[in-house]
Amino acid sequence: MKIVGIETSNGARLGVVDGDNVVDLQAVDASIPTDLGEWLRSSNGDLKPLAELAKKAPSSARRPLASIKFGLPVARPSKIICLGLNYLDHVKEGPQRDNIPKFQSIFFRMRSSLTGHLQPLLRPQKSIQFDYEGELVVIIGKRAKHLTLANATDCIAGYACGNEGSIREYQRHTTQWGMGKNFDQTGAIGPWMVSADELPKGGKGLKIQTRLNGNPMQSSNTDLFMFPVAESLVYLSEGMTLEPGDILFTGTPSGVGHARKPEPVWMKAGDVAEVEIEGIGTLRNPIEDEKL
Repeated sequence: MKIVGIETSNGARLGVVDGDNVVDLQAVDASIPTDLGEWLRSSNGDLKPLAELAKKAPSSARRPLASIKFGLPVARPSKIICLGLNYLDHVKEGPQRDNIPKFQSIFFRMRSSLTGHLQPLLRPQKSIQFDYEGELVVIIGKRAKHLTLANATDCIAGYACGNEGSIREYQRHTTQWGMGKNFDQTGAIGPWMVSADELPKGGKGLKIQTRLNGNPMQSSNTDLFMFPVAESLVYLSEGMTLEPGDILFTGTPSGVGHARKPEPVWMKAGDVAEVEIEGIGTLRNPIEDEKL
């Protein structure tokens, strides 16, 4: 099942993708939460009632997919957790090439740094060093703490594509990456969440590609994670409670713009960035300059 966030003049809504159409769940049942995280909390991660609701939706609740404004799959995530340096080939192309990590590199993003499918990513006024990072995104479905490798993936609601856009200049001002990762509207998630039952356990073995203006820039497979999804969830849950609707970016492969030779490739106004992941779809975002 594909669950999509919809932005309207009256606020966020939830939809289920059905071919070229979207079932507006609030148009079927006004009591349905407009935020996927809220639904997951109230249902203990059970998505089946949403699927059943979509099946019996009247024609009046169906809208052409091409007509909607995409929002984030989770409108109000309580935590947006990011893994850095999770592909060895990416480690070797960067400044940490001689310092192979023994543990997951954890940092966080703010909701204001992210937007949805087909919405513009903003190159900030303060830097031209706007880099792409195609990533598998994990969406948590159940409250979890002290997970084990045996049960870690049971808490996953689904997966999405992510572009964890980075302002490299600011990222490297200090050893803490937070500033360069949190400029307004520099990252994206979408186009929807695909429920976990439709993909391999832990999102294993999925092809991932990032394209800039149609040109392949990153091409890899989630089998090449240094820290697989289950292992990362175990590590995270040793210290923090994972909540329904929490989002996890799982790291990017090699081929990022800053490592391009003979000179870096930065995203600029007029460009189009795409992240395609096998079994999920393609996240597409035009690039625009930030306006005052």
